[in-house]
Amino acid sequence: MKRVLVVDDDPTVSEVVAGYLSRAGFAVDVAADGPAAVARAAERPPDLVVLDLMLPGMDGLEVCRRLREAGPLPVVMLTARGDEEDRVLGLEVGADDYVTKPFSPRELVLRVESVLRRAGTAAAARTAPAGAPLRAGQLTVEPAARRATRRGEDLTLTLREFDLLEFFLRNPGRATSREELMHTVWGWEFGDLSTVTVHVRRLRGKIEDDPAHPRLITTVWGVGYRFDAPAPEGAGDAR
Repeated sequence: MKRVLVVDDDPTVSEVVAGYLSRAGFAVDVAADGPAAVARAAERPPDLVVLDLMLPGMDGLEVCRRLREAGPLPVVMLTARGDEEDRVLGLEVGADDYVTKPFSPRELVLRVESVLRRAGTAAAARTAPAGAPLRAGQLTVEPAARRATRRGEDLTLTLREFDLLEFFLRNPGRATSREELMHTVWGWEFGDLSTVTVHVRRLRGKIEDDPAHPRLITTVWGVGYRFDAPAPEGAGDAR
C-alpha cells in the first residue's frame, strides 16, 4: 500500500484530503506544519507528499527542499491562490504537480495517482535492460537508467523534466503543442497549460548556455516548442 503524507495547517482540508486518499486505497499520515512534516517523513518515509505552500514554522518551499535532499520524492503542491507565481515557486523547488485551492478532492486523488504512476515507471526503468542512449550535442539521455548528462556532468532533473527532455531528444525538429506535451509526455487528460511552460523554462535553465536566448528548445509561436538538435562538432568545418 502506497503511503501519502498530507501536510496542511487547516485541519478541515487535511481531514477531507486524508479521507479521499484513504478511500482510494492509500495509507495516510498527516502533519500540520513544516517541522512536523520533515520529522514525520524521516520517521516513516512516504511514497508521495501532498504539501501546502503556506505553512507555519517552515513554508512549503523549504519543506519541499528538505524532503528532496534525501532523494527523489514525488510532491504535489497545494497553493492557496491561482497566481502563476505560486505555481512557479512550487515547481522550481521540485514539486511534480500542483493543485490550487479551492480544489476538488477527487481531482487531487487523480493527480496523486498520476504522479505515482510516473514515479513507478521511472523506478521500473532503472531496473530495465539498458537501451541505446539518446544524444544531441553535449546532451546524453539514458532512458533505462533515468540519467541525463550535459558535458559529462549529471543533470538534476525532476521526473517531468526528464520525461520532457527524453521526448525532445526522440523528436528533434518537430514542433509540438503544449497540449500534446501535456498529454503525450505526462499522460495528463486535464491541467493548466502554463505548467508545461514552467517546465520548459526550468529545463532550459539546465541545458541551455543562455536560457534567455534558447537555441535548443525554441518557441514556435502559435504552435508550441521545437527541439533543435545541434550539429555534430566539426560538421560545419567541411569544405
